[in-house]
Formats: sequence, structure tokens, C-alpha cells
Amino acid sequence: MNQWPSTRARLVLAALLRIGWRIKRESGGSHKILSRDGWSDYTFAFHDADEVGSRMLARIAKKTGLSPDDL
Repeated sequence: MNQWPSTRARLVLAALLRIGWRIKRESGGSHKILSRDGWSDYTFAFHDADEVGSRMLARIAKKTGLSPDDL
């Protein structure tokens, strides 16, 4: 069973900001380039109201260090 629940994009972004990511720049309405020391930059490409599914959350977690407890 997957440990990731579907979540709104604005909550995922808020969780990333809480664990140390910061918005480096924004491009267009939905693309945000996030940076964190010791990690490669990550492009967060969702509108706030978008639903992010469990598989996508797992991919985001792999690149950002996000855990289910952070949500």
C-alpha cells in the first residue's frame, strides 16, 4: 500500500517550505523553482488547487526529501 495520500498542491508546497526549501524564482502561473542547500533545484509545476496524487507525491519526495509526516 502506498503511504502517500492525495493532497492539494498548495499543501505540498507549504510542507516543502517548512522543511527548508525556498522559492528561488517563479515562471508563469504555476512553475516555481525551489532550492535547498545540498539538493538539486526542483521545479514545482502545479497550480495551488491541483490535486497531487500519491504516485506524484512519491516522485516529489524522492527529489526533495519530503516525508508523509511533513504533510
